[in-house]
Formats: sequence, C-alpha cells, structure tokens
Amino acid sequence: MTACDSQKSGDASMNKFIDKLMDRMTLEEKIGQLNLPSSGDITTGQARSNNIADKIRAGAVGGLFNIKGVEKIQEVQRIAVEESRLKIPLLFGMDVIHGYETVFPIPLGMAATWDMKAIEQSARIAAIEASADGICWTFSPMVDISRDPRWGRVSEGSGEDPFLGGEIAKAMVYGYQGKGDSAYREKTNIMACVKHYALYGAAEAGLDYNTTDMSRIRMFNEYMYPYQAAVDAGAGSVMSSFNEVDGIPATANKWLITDVLRKQWGFGGFVVTDYTGIMEMVNHGIGDMREVSARALSAGVDMDMVSEGYLSTLQQSLKEGKITEKEIDQACRRILEAKYKLGLFDNPYKYCDTERAKTDIYTDEHRSIARRISAESFVLLKNDKQTLPIKKKGKIAVVGPLANTSSNMPGTWSVAVNMEAPATLVEGLKEVAGDKVEIVYAKGSHLMSDAAYEERATLFGRTLYRDKEKRSDIQMLNEALNVAHGADVVVAALGESSEMSGESSSRTDLNIPDVQKTLLEELVKTGKPVVLVLFTGRPLTLTWEDKNVSAILNVWFGGTEAAYAIGDVLFGNVNPGGKLPVTFPQNVGQIPLFYNHKNTGRPLAEGGWFEKFRANYLDVTNEPLYPFGYGLSYAQFDYSDVRLSTDQIDRNGMLTASVTVTNNSECDGDEIVQLYIRDLVGSVTRPVKELKGFEKVTIRAGESKDISFKITPEMLKFYNSDIQFVNEVGEFEVMIGTNSRDVKKATFSLK
Repeated sequence: MTACDSQKSGDASMNKFIDKLMDRMTLEEKIGQLNLPSSGDITTGQARSNNIADKIRAGAVGGLFNIKGVEKIQEVQRIAVEESRLKIPLLFGMDVIHGYETVFPIPLGMAATWDMKAIEQSARIAAIEASADGICWTFSPMVDISRDPRWGRVSEGSGEDPFLGGEIAKAMVYGYQGKGDSAYREKTNIMACVKHYALYGAAEAGLDYNTTDMSRIRMFNEYMYPYQAAVDAGAGSVMSSFNEVDGIPATANKWLITDVLRKQWGFGGFVVTDYTGIMEMVNHGIGDMREVSARALSAGVDMDMVSEGYLSTLQQSLKEGKITEKEIDQACRRILEAKYKLGLFDNPYKYCDTERAKTDIYTDEHRSIARRISAESFVLLKNDKQTLPIKKKGKIAVVGPLANTSSNMPGTWSVAVNMEAPATLVEGLKEVAGDKVEIVYAKGSHLMSDAAYEERATLFGRTLYRDKEKRSDIQMLNEALNVAHGADVVVAALGESSEMSGESSSRTDLNIPDVQKTLLEELVKTGKPVVLVLFTGRPLTLTWEDKNVSAILNVWFGGTEAAYAIGDVLFGNVNPGGKLPVTFPQNVGQIPLFYNHKNTGRPLAEGGWFEKFRANYLDVTNEPLYPFGYGLSYAQFDYSDVRLSTDQIDRNGMLTASVTVTNNSECDGDEIVQLYIRDLVGSVTRPVKELKGFEKVTIRAGESKDISFKITPEMLKFYNSDIQFVNEVGEFEVMIGTNSRDVKKATFSLK
C-alpha cells in the first residue's frame, strides 16, 4: 500500500504507515527528523557536497528553509530520498509572509481591508506561487496581538483586536492549506505555521524579543484567541515565541505547549521553535544547551530550528534520564505525520514541477488581484475640502525620498520578491494618470538626517541611494520647493522605509523622521494642496500632519503592485475603504493605547478633558488621534439608530441588531459596518467595548442598506477569574458604527 492509498483511508492507515517506518528508524534518525537547519540558499552544486548534504545522507535533517528555486529544492530532495538509508523526504519552508514573488500588502495592511475573502485569496496565491517553486511550508500567519506600535513586528500582525485577528488567522490558514478534507490534497496547498506562540506582541516597552508578563485572565480574554482560531482552522504547525510566559521561556513552557495548545485546544500538528529559539534560552538563564534542549522536548516542542540542540544533546540527556524515548518518538511521529499529510511519502517531488515554476509565479492574473487588494488596504485618514481624488489634469509634483524607489514598495518580510520588479510611485502615478497630467519629481530630502540610522533602516537589499546623492540637504529642499511652486497639487511620499518596521525594528520615536518633517512643513508653506502619501508599517504620531496637511492617505507598504494601486486611489479610479486595525496615538506617551481598554474607578467623562482627580493627562486628551476601525471614504455614510428585534434573551435565545446605512454622496463606496458589545456588569471587570462582528458592504450613491447582526449568548462569553469560558446574565450595550468611537447605541439583557 502506498502513502497515497493509505491517505485515503484515514488516520488509521497513516498510523500504520508511520509505525512501520519508525520501527526501522534508529535513535539517531528519529532525532534527525527533529532538526531544521537553515540552508543559506545552497545551490545545486553545493548541495552535493556541503555539510548539510552530508547530514541529509545520514538522516540528521528533517527539513530545510531559506532555499529559493525549484531546481535547488529538487536536487536537495533527491539526496534525501535517494542517498539516505530510509529515504525520508524533507520539508522545505520559507517566510512566505504576505506573498511570494507577487507580494500583497504587509499583514497590518491586509488587516486594514477587513475583507476575509481577499485575505484568504492573498494566501491562496502565495501558496500557489511558493508551491510552484518547491516550498511546502510557510512560517505564516503571524497572529500576535499588539497594542504597542513601538514594536516593529506590529507590521507583521493583524493589529490590536483578538476577534478581528482570529477571523484573519482562519482566512490565512484556509488560503494556504485548504479546508477540512481538502487540506494538503492539491499540489498548490502548503502547510501553515501559526506564530509566535504565545504573547510575543506584548513585549515590554515595545522592545523586540523582550519579556512578556501578564495575568492568565488577560492572556485568554485579550491575546490567545487568534492562536486558537488558527488551530481550529486546522493549521498544521505552530511556532513557539522568543519571549517568556509566566517566567518560563515559551519554548520550554509545558503549560503553554502541552496543557493549553494540545490538551485544551486539541492541536494535533507539530511545534517548531523560532530561529535559534532553543539556544537563546541559555541567555534567558534556565540552563546550558543540554538542559534547555531537554526542557524544550519535554515541554512539547518537536522541531529545533537552527540551534541543533536536539541533534547534539538529546542522546546524552536520554542516557541521563532527563528525557524519555517516548518523548523523542512522539516528536518524530508528528514530523512524519506532517510529511505524510502533505503527500511527500507518496511523491517526494510533489512540489518540484519545474513547468509550474515557469507559469504560476508573478502572473498577470496574480498581479491584477494584488493591485485590487492593495488599493483596498489603504486608509484615508484626512481629506480636507475634498482634496482627493486628484483631477487628471494639470501638473502634479511628487516629492519625497520614498517617491522613486522600487525596493521599498513591498515592505518587510518580502524575501522572495525581485526587488527591481515593483514600479516606483512616480512610475505608477504616470501610468494611471495618463498623458493629460504632467508629473514632476524631486527627492526633497534623505530618509533622515542620521546616515547611520538610515543604513540600519534600509537593510536586506532595500536602497534609497543615499551613497549616490551628492547634493546637500538645502539643495534637495530647494529643488523640491521649486517643483512644488510650479504644480497644482503636491503629493508627498514620506514616512518609514520598509525595514524601519518588522523584526528587530523597534522605535522609541514614532514621528515622521526629522528631515522629512522639515520637507513637509516647507511644502505646506507653499500654499499648494499637499497630499501626504504615508508609507508605514506601524501607527505613527501624526498630530501636526493631521492639523496642517490637506489630505493623508496611509498606504502601509502595499506590495509589488502598490504604485499602481496608489494611483488608482489618488485619481479616484478606486474609492478608498480601508479601516484601521490598530489605534493611532497622539504621541508616544499614550502608549499602550487601544480601544477595548478597561474602565478605571475614576473615568473621565466621554469626550472630556481635563478634570482633577480623574484618569487623564495634564498635557493631552485621553483620545487617540485616529481610533481603531477608523477610515474615511470619498463617499459620506450616515447611520440610523440601532434597532433590536428584542431587548431580552435567555441562554438559548438570539436577537438581531440592525442599522440603516445611507450613502449621502455622489459616488459609490465600500463601508465596513462594525458591531461592538459592552458587558455592563460582570464578575470580573470587562472592557468598555469589544468588537463582535463586522460587514463590508458596497453602497451606491444615494442608496440605503439595512445591515443586521445576530447576537447570541455565545458571543457574550468571556474567561472569568477561574479561567472558565462563561457568559453571565445581566445588561449589555450594543454599539454599531463606522469605527470604534463613532457608534449608535442600544441596550438589551441576558436572562
């Protein structure tokens, strides 16, 4: 019976297949399956003779990552299945985070679409392209909740809300793997890896890799749901996080990995560490390499990424009785099950079709979809006096250090992209505007005045060509002002470079960098309408910009087709409809700032400031600059009062909450109608509001649509002080609106 035949008959056949295989495996070969080294993108020639190839032949490697190119992967797989004793195929992984060669917006930007179909489609296309190039495993989705934009990896997640994050987590898993019985069946399905488990986004001070510390009631109510949602969606693997949880690094935390993930949530896949995660626990101070490797295995971690702690220490730990052979067998079995489910035992070259690599990657169809989704992710933060959309006539000055660079368009963690492929913003605007518009360009400034800082912010093949710039700051500024004076409107392309957010990119100052801010101030002084096209991977502090700039369009980093998508929105071919998945503070001193906070015993009156002996600041209001869920449109949407089908339900009941949304404008538009609920009295304190539903709807000019949400007792559940998931009788407030701040309200009770 082949693996493919046995796959059709369910888990029993898989277990029989793996039992027979493991009966033939030596202890060394079992431990070898737990080893995940980085390939360093080895070439075919190197694969024949390098150290990794020797380990593959010896059965000391379970998978590899960081190889790009189907020919390379095919050759390495050949070594595994033709030159090793047991011919066990390898897993091939990569950080396919928001696309492969066709790159979509960064995950925070994707979250701003609030469009689960688009998010699933983006993951589906990423899987199609990655699988065509030999990849069968992606280290995505990243589902960490974060309320601190100083943390650079906020760009890789879905923002601050667990409900929205959970919906996105499920969509991403379905896009990569498929659903239910269809998961992994097709050669275009790849295995997802949910990360970083757990609480990585709550790192203290927004400092990457830093300590996380919180109560368990807060963990479960505010941070854990997206991980669980991804597991419920069938994710095949989970990655442990760098931080500690309850004083124990996540990679050695048995409560986290075994008790919660496996026993409570029923996760049946395998757990892999993050890059050198085992080795780093020595720095955490819980033991030497042998000790931390044993603790990771006993906690339930199956695969060791890069550290090779398992490979080098587990046999000795077994002799010393610190681990058991049963623990090694269980970890090995989980890796083999993953390979079985992917179909690699039946066809080790399932993902090595060189013809697909020629036809399925960076296609016109994929690029067209990426352009549409990119435009959908943009958030219009301000549009004074209908500055936007720009008319397709006259002269437009495009100014700024991010206006004429292609490599910064895709954003962080776009590792497979051809950096020269994306159009620059200048090129994209010219393409969309057509020949009736004259577009002129001036750089205007460097990214920032500190050259060393700029170098740190443009790593990994991204460039702003600072080393080739011979002009002084004043010369660049004067050129930009001359160009602006002669134009009808100024488009200022400013903000972060792509590597100013992402891993190891924490920032303490969230303003637009100094020389860019000076450039923007001088452009505003010209009296011309200034449109700020904001590139960013995190919330920035934009208080001055909001007061002084005519329009602000937050474009995040929109992917390989971002330049054209920005043109589509600026010129009105597309009406922006994105909404913020994270709060934008007025200043860094307000952080952490998030919409679903708890009340204090001395709350400030809603909209008020300042009152002595209340919870408020002396120097700034409590309010954010832009709240969670915020985003403008070229259309004007008005909401009716909330209508409830009943004002009382029991534990078996259900009610419907409805509003009428009217487009009181002359253009069609998309609106994201948001449902929030507040539990007014609980056995433990509850947030002032929580997102419980949303619907994205297209409403034509002058049209009204009724939008309804079903509210069930299940939606009212939370974790109490005993970490039991319960609902409690009492009064609840329903809020429906265009963002978390501007809502209509009604009340009902659960009996």
